Amino acid sequence: MRAMIDANGDAARTSGARIVHACGHDSIPSDLGVQFLQEAAIGRFGVPCRRVTARITRMKGGFSGGTAATFLNAMKLRKEDPGFDTVSGDPYALCPARDRDGPEGPDRMMPVSVTWDADLEAWTKPYFMASVNAKVVRRSNALMGYPWGRNFRYDETALTRGGVGGWWADMRYALFGRGLLIAMAIPVTQRLLIRHVLPKSGEGPPAQLRETGVYEVIQVGELPDGTILKAKVTGQGDPGVEPTTRMLTEAALCLAQDESRMKVGGGFWTPASAFAALLRDRITAHAGLSFEPIEAGGVRVVPTGPRSGRTGEDGVKQA
Repeated sequence: MRAMIDANGDAARTSGARIVHACGHDSIPSDLGVQFLQEAAIGRFGVPCRRVTARITRMKGGFSGGTAATFLNAMKLRKEDPGFDTVSGDPYALCPARDRDGPEGPDRMMPVSVTWDADLEAWTKPYFMASVNAKVVRRSNALMGYPWGRNFRYDETALTRGGVGGWWADMRYALFGRGLLIAMAIPVTQRLLIRHVLPKSGEGPPAQLRETGVYEVIQVGELPDGTILKAKVTGQGDPGVEPTTRMLTEAALCLAQDESRMKVGGGFWTPASAFAALLRDRITAHAGLSFEPIEAGGVRVVPTGPRSGRTGEDGVKQA
C-alpha cells in the first residue's frame, strides 16, 4: 500500500481517481468498527475516545492459498527491499508523508507477546494482521483531519480467557507464530512447507467451514475522563472468503453508485475516510456484518449529521 501511495498518489489526485485500500476482512471490521464507536462517543459525549483497543473474541475459518501466497510474497519483499522492515515497523507508515510520526508518535507497534487486558479481564495474544489493520485505522484518522485527535491510540489483539489456562493457550499460539516465521525464513524449511503443508493458490477451506465460519471483534474505547465504551462487530462465514468477497463487492458498488454522496476527491483512501456510514449500511444489509453497541458500559449510536469535507494528502480539502 505504501509503495502504491508514494508512486501514484499525485496522479490519482490529479485524475480524480478514487482508490480505496483494505476493503476486505482486513481492514473493514477494524476501520469501520473504530469509526462506529467514535461516532457514538462524539454524538453522546461530544468528545472522541482517546484510545481504542480491538479484541478479536471469536474467529473460525480456514487458511486459503491466496493468504499463503500473500505471506510468501511479503517474505520475498523483505529480502529484496532493504527498507521493508523500516516501513513495516513504523506504526504511522501509511499516514500522509507530513504525518508519519514514526517512533516519536503516541502509538507503538502491536504487542508481540501475551498481555493481560484489564478492561475485558482476559489474556490476549498477538493477531497476525493487527499491524496492517492498525496502520489503516491511523491513516483514516489522519486523512479525515484528526477528528479523534493527534494523540489517538489504537491496538489490536486476539482474546482468549482469564486464568493460567488462557495464558498458556496464548503462549502456545505466540510461540507457534514465531516458529512459523523462523521456518519460513529458512530456505529448506520454507520449501518443505510450500510443498507439503501450505495450501496452493486457488485452494481454500472446505465448503462446510466456509459456511459455518464466524468472527467477532469487540472495540473498547476510553474517553478522556476515563469512561469506557464498548461496541462489537460480528460476521458470519469464513472471514477470509465469502465475507471478504461481499465486502469488496459492496465497496465497489459504493464507488459506482454512491459517488454523489461521497465527500472525497481523487486519491488513495481507506474505508472509513472514503465511505463511512455509506459502506457500513451496505455491508450490514448485504455482507452479513453487524455493528452494535454493548449496553453494559456501551452507548447507543447518535446520528452526527452530514459529514464535512475531507482533507486529502496534499492538504487540499476535498469537495
